[in-house]
Amino acid sequence: MKGLPPRDAETLVRAFSAYFEVVNLAERIHRIRRRRDYLRSASDPQEGSLQTTVAQLAAAGVTPPQVAALLQRLRVEPVFTAHPTEATRRTLLEKEQVIGRLLVERLDPSRTPDEERAALARIREEITAAWQTDPQPSARPTVMDELENVLFYLTDIVYRIVPPFSEELEQAVHKSYAVAVPTRPVLRFGSWVGGDMDGNPNVGADTLRAALARQRDLALDRYRREATELARRLSQSGALTGVSDAVRERVATYGAQFPKALATIPARYHDMPYRVLFRLVAARLEATRRETPEGFAVAAELERDLGMVIASLREHRGEHAGLFAVQRLLRRVETFGFHLATIDLRQHAHVHRAVLARLLADPDWSNRPAADRLARLRQVLEQGERPAASPDAQGTSTLEVFKAIADCRARFGPDAVGPYIISMAQGADDILAVLLLARWGGLAASGHVPLDVAPLFERVADLAAAPRVVGELLADPYYRAHLAERGMQQMVMIGYSDSNKDAGIGASRWALHHAQAALVETTERSGVDLTFFHGRGGTVSRGGGKITSAILSAPPRSVRGRFRMTEQGEAINAKYGLRGIAMRTLEQTVSAVALATALPRAPDARQPGWTSIMDAIAQNSRAAYRALVYDDPQFVEYFRLATPIDVIQRMEIGSRPASRPSSEQSEIEQLRAIPWVFAWTQSRHLLPGWYGLGTALDRATERSGAAALGEMAREWPFLRTLLDDVEMVLATADFVIAARYARLAGKIGERYFPLIRAEFDRTVANVLALKHETALLDSEPALQRSILLRNPYVDPMSLLQVDLLERWRAAGRPDNEVFRALLASVRGIAQGLQSTG
Repeated sequence: MKGLPPRDAETLVRAFSAYFEVVNLAERIHRIRRRRDYLRSASDPQEGSLQTTVAQLAAAGVTPPQVAALLQRLRVEPVFTAHPTEATRRTLLEKEQVIGRLLVERLDPSRTPDEERAALARIREEITAAWQTDPQPSARPTVMDELENVLFYLTDIVYRIVPPFSEELEQAVHKSYAVAVPTRPVLRFGSWVGGDMDGNPNVGADTLRAALARQRDLALDRYRREATELARRLSQSGALTGVSDAVRERVATYGAQFPKALATIPARYHDMPYRVLFRLVAARLEATRRETPEGFAVAAELERDLGMVIASLREHRGEHAGLFAVQRLLRRVETFGFHLATIDLRQHAHVHRAVLARLLADPDWSNRPAADRLARLRQVLEQGERPAASPDAQGTSTLEVFKAIADCRARFGPDAVGPYIISMAQGADDILAVLLLARWGGLAASGHVPLDVAPLFERVADLAAAPRVVGELLADPYYRAHLAERGMQQMVMIGYSDSNKDAGIGASRWALHHAQAALVETTERSGVDLTFFHGRGGTVSRGGGKITSAILSAPPRSVRGRFRMTEQGEAINAKYGLRGIAMRTLEQTVSAVALATALPRAPDARQPGWTSIMDAIAQNSRAAYRALVYDDPQFVEYFRLATPIDVIQRMEIGSRPASRPSSEQSEIEQLRAIPWVFAWTQSRHLLPGWYGLGTALDRATERSGAAALGEMAREWPFLRTLLDDVEMVLATADFVIAARYARLAGKIGERYFPLIRAEFDRTVANVLALKHETALLDSEPALQRSILLRNPYVDPMSLLQVDLLERWRAAGRPDNEVFRALLASVRGIAQGLQSTG
């Protein structure tokens, strides 16, 4: 394939990519088929299902009061984020939905030959039309373009599965326990699109307002459509069935409020109170969308109307005449409100410090000791001081964000705006800085700041300092008063991506585990209810991997009924792209959270010894990783030449820049974690997912013996999960192909590739020994088979990419046909490996 004309190369890569799009979809349909088989088999429920989980709780002796308390606390909140390496066009996502639905329909054994022919013709049509659709945006997506991508999953998939998920949970509980399932939703959903300002100058007050307005319109439109459909379905005549006085009074009230809507209802329907009411409810929802005074002020008013209808149906023989459909709408309104998804805010701590330096008229503010900044901030807050200087452009835009938060809470409801997350938080002063800026921005009209502030600890050093920082924060009297207003609840976000990029996977995972355990102790001593927010990416090196294992291997008492995590990139499509898969994703997550909360692991006397060994593994892993990545100044050149990072940085696929500009950091330090991981994935090294661990495990074996490490791998969920995740990365890597990329680096490649290959072989050998396997993924034959079948079809795209990179770089990296073919190769390899960054 060397020297293939650029257009032919692009066409060939697109063909492989289209093949993988269909294969990926077929694999997900297979999972749906298996789930349906389990659901039909009442005697053999699927592992990780809600039914299996509740049965496990009952078998373990969890009492009805304990289950009732668990259900009251249980909450899982996926937070969808924009992803700069995943921006599939909505048109293609919709085509995937159509194909998926047709494939699921083909599972019906009663279909006729004509129906089968028609379905296959439609599938062929959608695949062909997708092939003829350019997958690459013609311009860099805006924040609102990214929003539409996320909203596709929220409105077309998640919105539909919330009621059946709630029904499945209720049925599972009632099979084992005679307890009421709370109406409060177990599931909530969040988003960062429109609120993630960290390093993205395109996000601010305007995008927050616009994103929530768009989400509100979509939520209200969905409710209005359902109300209209309920009006069609609930045709009961009041004279035949009866109806509650409350419903009749509401019909009269709404009829007076919306005379035009009432006039459009034919007179023959006037003895159908439910039909009339839901037509008028639809009119009120439209008034809400237009923001006229007649509209619903808050979602709770709509909930009350639906509750009133449900009570009337139950009282007047309506259990099988509309109750089910009205309850489903109520579950959606309780879950999504009028805002659809909570939007979090995020900004870097350094931005806040720069703004405060100006507003406090203190140019040295950022350089002062954290303790001095904390004392000064407390003084300003307690004495109600005003800014000492007028804001500059950065300060104005920052203060405007807090004004927008106040406006959005008033307009869209208090649940519309989520926590304010502080990237690279390093001290308690970084949290008080947000409270001060919020006050100066107009968010404290009622006396206190109605905002949850969540520090984000990302790098290994910051994770180590997190317990001290949070302890200092919770001891601060001003902040404790703020927490009292917020129900003594504190959220802490922990970042998987930057800690891995900073120190490698072994040190990163241990730092995250250790920080969670220490933060649990810190908050428990302070009487504060802690919720962890996990900043997980799609790949193992960014916190991906099996969610069930991750939750069940978390430190004791770190879950406690609540789990909040980011979902992004190809992980969103893989986990939420089809309704059946989304149901499975959510039931596995909720099940793991329930088990981790109700059945915590008993203390193990071997834990101190394991911790000591793991401390050394983390230290040695970090040292080996940093010696290569950061301490060797020439390594960045290998990275530049042996990966397609120069292509990735020029792709028009995200609103956020690929790097954080900083004169104080090296090139690799400035680069964001997503393109860092993406580039290594494309070159088939997958280096961030394993490098350094082989050396560390070698040394641990020398010090502690193979038997001790083997016992840890078998008996300790933390190490077992880490090894399972690394094993998956090792199996996906291909060092025959990686060697081709290394040749692009010339003499530098000859120096670095043997070092990298040796560490890879060490890591593979240690994982196989600790898991007692002869080949990677022997314990997971389905995944093993999938990778073995995929890789040969990915290889041609990789070989083409190597050739195209060589030609493109030799020509000076122009925007030409070769570059367009390279873009196609990046997308194709990502489809084949089901992994970006």
